[in-house]
Amino acid sequence: MAYPDEALSTWKNPMISKLLIANRGEIARRIMRTAHDMGIVTVAVYSEGDARAPFVAEASEAYALHGRSAAETYLDVSKILAIASRSGADAVHPGYGFLSESASFAQAVIDAGLLWVGPAPTAITQMGDKLAAKRLVAAAGVPTLEVTQDPTAYPVLVKAAAGGGGKGMRIVENSADLAEAIASAKREAESAFGDGTVFLERYLPGARHVEVQVLGDQHGLVLHLGERDCSIQRRHQKVVEEAPSPAVADELRARLGEAAVAAARSVRYYGAGTVEFLLEASGAFWFLEMNTRLQVEHPVTEAITGIDLVAEQLRIADGEHLGYTQADVAFHGHAVEVRLYAEDPDNEFLPATGTVELWAPAASPTVRYDSGIETGSAISIDFDPMLAKVIAHGTTRRAAVLKLALALERTQLAGLRTNRDFLIETLRHPAFLNGEATTDFIGRYAGELRRVHSAEELRIAAITAALWQQGEDRQAALVQGAARTGWRNSAMPPQRREFNSGAVGAIVVAYVSQRDGTFNVWITGAEGTEGASGTEAEPIRAIVRQWSARAIALDIDGRHVDAQLTPVGTQLVVHLGTATIELDVKSRFADLSTVAPLGGLVAPMPGKILAVRATVGDRVMAGQVLVVMEAMKMEHHLSSRAAGVVTEVLIAVGEQVENAAVLLVVEAE
Repeated sequence: MAYPDEALSTWKNPMISKLLIANRGEIARRIMRTAHDMGIVTVAVYSEGDARAPFVAEASEAYALHGRSAAETYLDVSKILAIASRSGADAVHPGYGFLSESASFAQAVIDAGLLWVGPAPTAITQMGDKLAAKRLVAAAGVPTLEVTQDPTAYPVLVKAAAGGGGKGMRIVENSADLAEAIASAKREAESAFGDGTVFLERYLPGARHVEVQVLGDQHGLVLHLGERDCSIQRRHQKVVEEAPSPAVADELRARLGEAAVAAARSVRYYGAGTVEFLLEASGAFWFLEMNTRLQVEHPVTEAITGIDLVAEQLRIADGEHLGYTQADVAFHGHAVEVRLYAEDPDNEFLPATGTVELWAPAASPTVRYDSGIETGSAISIDFDPMLAKVIAHGTTRRAAVLKLALALERTQLAGLRTNRDFLIETLRHPAFLNGEATTDFIGRYAGELRRVHSAEELRIAAITAALWQQGEDRQAALVQGAARTGWRNSAMPPQRREFNSGAVGAIVVAYVSQRDGTFNVWITGAEGTEGASGTEAEPIRAIVRQWSARAIALDIDGRHVDAQLTPVGTQLVVHLGTATIELDVKSRFADLSTVAPLGGLVAPMPGKILAVRATVGDRVMAGQVLVVMEAMKMEHHLSSRAAGVVTEVLIAVGEQVENAAVLLVVEAE
């Protein structure tokens, strides 16, 4: 892992000897790496679903929390403190998320005689309420946006007063939508943070989201480590972050840093924290909030400063001086991070669940992976669907961006829907490469961020899949296993394999095994290919060099191909090095599985029903919201696909439903 080789400060006379990490996944693994490098014993806590997760295996010790949901496990303060006592831990690191910004948890840790790795509980309380924080930093001279309860102009942003991460936030374009947006934001905020308070502020659609990393010790020194640009977001959640911001020059950086330090000093802040701003093209900036914890995107700051932020958190908690000043902080090169999620960009980034059938980070180029998964990991509805963060550092911004895009292409990942291709297209989009991304980037360029595979990629993938399958058939053969599939001692029609690609539809591969061990191959269906009954077109010549249960090496018309293949249900995922293509494998037999009724509205994932907005006999319009459900800590509004009449309602408010469950039925009039 490409962590900083040196920090500006060193660990001296450590007091922490055993650290409990009150978190999970990549967060816990990240903290463990630094703690272990410092010789600190680590204690992990885990839910039932996480019992076999990598972070549990990597901890020095691990203890069960005896529950499955977040509320039963990682949010249960009494369970965590009991394990701290049982394990003999002398300090607690909350990570980021869960209890990391809970003042009551921080105080409980301190009251238990343990060292709290974080800011003072009073600072957490003061910055935890966004409304109170705005008033506080405004008094310190930091620019803030006006809060209103009765907007006179639109668009406005509805925001939860507690928490963050995009939860409890809604953009409202007109007065007609305001009441519903407020009600929805309140429900989501209450569910996520236990506090349904919301407020309204002016929405700036063409602004950038820029945040400043601050560090403070317990002796009064507060400094900043530069800014990060986090403008590319979906559902108000960050997906791409970079440092420094391409829109910030030295003079503006100094002003942003001064404002961030002033905000931190207003609450006598110590530890690592982040002050977030909206930055307009004019150079004007406005305080959004302060996160009193480490941020998900902290690695880009580590990459350009050489400072290990987790090490600094532990030193500060132990009462050490930072040991350097603002003038000592220097920036080197550029760093970019993406968040790899299990979600469907083609379906409004709806979270996905399933099993990671293959996870293999790219061997080159050298980038940093912060992940909580491995092959076989289960992604459930209980927790955030982020799979990994991938971070690249380069001497220039363009070098870092393209390095990251290539690493993502070479990362092997199969088993569930992800935003990997979306991230690749974002990184290579001209507007992003030119440093022009603002918070409305995805909305402006959504139609251009869908990866379309070339005809050549589809051809290669289909031929590779077909010849891999013939090898699989040979392995399964009960007799004459040494003979290639399709070999005959007389003239016979070619063997056929049929696939379906969402991009082009049906693709048919026909092949004939030759006496010299090669294959003659014909293909139809991929754009730009010529027809192939197997005789009338010039065949493609293919040679299988090596075959295994999950890989194949072959030459296709003189082009060498090394591919990994992962069966996922009725799909075959073909990884070709810089392209991952999903092919539906057409069975020779009819699919007799049951499907939802025509017009049935089905659950996109397991979740809880919050509202049912239709009864039997109602006439509904296409696009009309009929059901509101909660899954993965977010509200999802499910709409009718067509106009018609509701003939069945199969669910009720409060009911927990499974993935693909039929919720109600709409029949066309």
